[in-house]
Amino acid sequence: MAANAYAVPVTQALQFFSRTCSVFKEEDSGYAPTPNQFTVAQQVAHVAQTIDWFMEGGFRSEGFDLDFAAHQMAVREVKSLSTAMTWLAESVDKAAAFLKEQSAEQMMEPIADGPIMAGEPRAAIVAAIAEHTAHHRGSLAVYARLLGYSPPMPYGD
Repeated sequence: MAANAYAVPVTQALQFFSRTCSVFKEEDSGYAPTPNQFTVAQQVAHVAQTIDWFMEGGFRSEGFDLDFAAHQMAVREVKSLSTAMTWLAESVDKAAAFLKEQSAEQMMEPIADGPIMAGEPRAAIVAAIAEHTAHHRGSLAVYARLLGYSPPMPYGD
């Protein structure tokens, strides 16, 4: 498999996600349908953070960082949609650049032991990133509709 094949699904996930989010304005950053749910900005920040988390956990010998309380606290601090979208773009760029550098053999190495994806080939994180991003893209499409927006088709015009 060509090295770029691992990066493409990650960059496409950002394209699809960004189309859905294109309807939001910065003033929508703090919107959440109910108390204690992630806001628009926090949903985006969570996606960015999770891409970083998959990349770190999938490629380090100690596996995934399971301090979910700390992860949530970091996301809850994000108040700006533009800040969150910048974080997301940077996470995708960093992940795609790293994935392009990996050989097929490196991508087939097993993920470290632990409760998350243990023994799976590192390549499995690519699908996990795309799936997780799609899940939150769907959540944000619901948020958009609750705000009266009509998000565009994520896959193109």
